[in-house]
Amino acid sequence: MINNDANPRFKGGLPDYLIRHVTFRQMQIFEAIVRLGSFTRAAEELFLTQPTVSTQFKKLSDTMELPLLDQSARQFKPTEAGEELYQTIRKIFDSLADLDTRLAELKGLRRGRLRLGVITTAKYFAPEILGDFCRQYPGVDVALKVTNRDRIFQRIHENEDDVYILGQPSEKELGVKSYPFAPNPMVVIAAKDHPLCAESDISLARLVKEPFISREVGSGIRDTAMKMFAAHGLIPNIRMELGSNEAIKHAVVGGLGVALLSLHTLSLEGADGPVDVLDVKGFPIERKWYLVHSKDKELSPIARAFLEFAMTKEAPIRAHMADLLEKFSKRHRRRRAAPKRKT
Repeated sequence: MINNDANPRFKGGLPDYLIRHVTFRQMQIFEAIVRLGSFTRAAEELFLTQPTVSTQFKKLSDTMELPLLDQSARQFKPTEAGEELYQTIRKIFDSLADLDTRLAELKGLRRGRLRLGVITTAKYFAPEILGDFCRQYPGVDVALKVTNRDRIFQRIHENEDDVYILGQPSEKELGVKSYPFAPNPMVVIAAKDHPLCAESDISLARLVKEPFISREVGSGIRDTAMKMFAAHGLIPNIRMELGSNEAIKHAVVGGLGVALLSLHTLSLEGADGPVDVLDVKGFPIERKWYLVHSKDKELSPIARAFLEFAMTKEAPIRAHMADLLEKFSKRHRRRRAAPKRKT
């Protein structure tokens, strides 16, 4: 923190003459730059061009009359003055969020804002839940952020959203409350012309002979796969690592290997798509989705209503997953029942 005796302009937070010259947009930009450690990522998050971000940051620095970022490191870090400004801006944003909560309480559920952060695999069903919620509460404005697990954890730490959807949360580590609300079955997929698609009761020992397409290190899906193989004393042959479920599905369709993914990733194309679900012993692995919020966060009536609303979606989501698995099973049965072509 800044020595206030040496820097009297920072006593008691931002002085009035600076408040009058610092715009809300400049505060948004600076907060994003510090939090994300990048001008480029800040521009992407705020839907601005990088020159706009740079220009507004320069104006803010000129107003403060002190360097705000140490740009000698690979990742931008705030100077002492920058850290003081960042913490003050965070307090302002938190106060505005609290005001939004109090106003929402006064308005009931007629109007307000819901901020939802979800892990990437949850994008296959979260928008539908939000759509149904908005039809029931048409005056509610919603914001949906879809990102990877590490970034969701960071957003929880920064208190950026009201509610989150993710798998296997560590309540103690993250400081959150979690509520299991929907099934998240893990399956093994392959291109529909893969030789293993014609087999049943495939053993894990047979499966690990195939090249695997895996999510990146730190992914919840990858962690599940590695723990499952390790429990049987097996090591999968990981051919490549990709950062998205869609990229993995394309690699599988291209014949580059098999993969373990959530069944939710096949929701749109279903059993008629270009990939098949393999009949592997011990699969599907039953996991759950969790609704999560920070323990210390006072939820608005809208956020509480969304939690209750999402919990009611457990039955239809479970039915959809069961129906999808049955369609893949029917395809397997038809394939095995088909007469073998003579060679």
